[in-house]
Amino acid sequence: MRWIILTAVLALGLPNSRAVPAQKVLTAVTGGVLAGERNGAITSYKGIPFAAPPVGPLRWRPPQPVPPWTGVRPATQFAPAPLQSRLVATLLGVPWHFSEDCLYLNVWTPATNATQKLPVMVWLYGGAFNFGSTAQPLYDGTHLAEQGVVVVSVAYRLGVFGFLVHPELTQAGAPGNFGIRDQIAGLQWVHDNIASFGGDPGQVTLFGESAGGLSVGLLVTSPQARGLFQRVIAESGALAPQKKLAAAEPEGVAFFAKLKVKDLAAARALPARDILNASFFATVTVDEELFAPDPYQCLKAGQANSTPILLGFNSDDGGLFVWGRKTPADFTNGVRQAFGENAGKVLALYPHANQPEATHSAKAAFRDVAFAWPVWQWASLQTELTTNAAFVYLFDQHSSFWQPDGAMHAAELGYVFDNLKWPNREAAELAGRMSRYWVNFARTGNPNGPGLPAWSPFNRTNHDFMYFGGPPRMAPMLDLPQIERLAPEIELFWKTGPGR
Repeated sequence: MRWIILTAVLALGLPNSRAVPAQKVLTAVTGGVLAGERNGAITSYKGIPFAAPPVGPLRWRPPQPVPPWTGVRPATQFAPAPLQSRLVATLLGVPWHFSEDCLYLNVWTPATNATQKLPVMVWLYGGAFNFGSTAQPLYDGTHLAEQGVVVVSVAYRLGVFGFLVHPELTQAGAPGNFGIRDQIAGLQWVHDNIASFGGDPGQVTLFGESAGGLSVGLLVTSPQARGLFQRVIAESGALAPQKKLAAAEPEGVAFFAKLKVKDLAAARALPARDILNASFFATVTVDEELFAPDPYQCLKAGQANSTPILLGFNSDDGGLFVWGRKTPADFTNGVRQAFGENAGKVLALYPHANQPEATHSAKAAFRDVAFAWPVWQWASLQTELTTNAAFVYLFDQHSSFWQPDGAMHAAELGYVFDNLKWPNREAAELAGRMSRYWVNFARTGNPNGPGLPAWSPFNRTNHDFMYFGGPPRMAPMLDLPQIERLAPEIELFWKTGPGR
């Protein structure tokens, strides 16, 4: 919860980018003409439709082509966020403007003409596939764009609107994952239109955090996304676990029973508010047409969309998911439930003799299994099986009050986008460096550049990460001995689920 409160507090310190009058800028895209606005060196376009509104008969269907419009369409305000829980949205800093009609994207560009061919960075927000918005203040693309890239943020359907599975949908050839299909449609729009904004469609970096990072990992294995991006960045989320169809379909059947509808047509006729009020936590489901059911095997087989990668996680990523103090018994029982007959090996590697040790180990083990191991595994496979480089990081910024145990989940976002008012010089310098590393990677596939500490590619012999917390430095991976020793057990956990 602390990181959520921190996000809301820091968002209040966002600088005012409208210090001078804006200039209207017209740009033609698929569907018609947009009117964006130029503030200083950056022109922004907000609320650009990239698909038809997924409402009524288009609910729970793949995204359809955007309807054309006449005249000039204003593009100066964010579109509504996808429908989601208002309580959680408030905690995440999502503005209160929601609609089922949500398939819009935003563009920030420093280009002054359409011939510049600047690198492009396409952002996918996090939120466990159930929450999030491109309008969150932390995701403002202005300061990244000021470094010479075109920034795009793409919305996608969430929760039951984006990831419902039901036998009727499966029979129609669309077993859920509409939110991922939205992301691909957004990338296709970028491919088709970004040149009009001075961007290069052959130099696109896909980046995201948490569920956005998991989405990046899925799209790397998607044949439908091939050729739509050339580099990827995944923050605190790498290769996504997927719910099996046999487990997801009964949830959809129970959901329709709760809605008191007999079939898909009746469910599509309901008001969106009724759908939201009855909703449950929906997530990614195995969909072999859309992406690989086993991303690790896909990478091992050389079937992925191979690109340079930049991956990482935060030192207290587990803190958001492990709440309260844990006793030794709590930790032991949790490990046994998760790892079954392999629990003894895990327990031997994480101290838990007392409450402080058990609490720390519970968070550390969660971080290592959910975040560190996928990053380590993906970087290792990349190094072994491709000629593309892997750059890995650990975000480890501490503070005595907000982050006493390390950097919480999503704490790096303000630094990457460099769009907050920083409390001290050290934080401001770290943000400047991190955003430059990200932009350099988008430009060349290598984060290094003038004036920055050298960031070495991941190497199977030393596993060094770039540590962000104070001056950037290379150092061995956090908890590497545990992750190496538990690699078979963690891989089994990811493949089969807890306790098997």
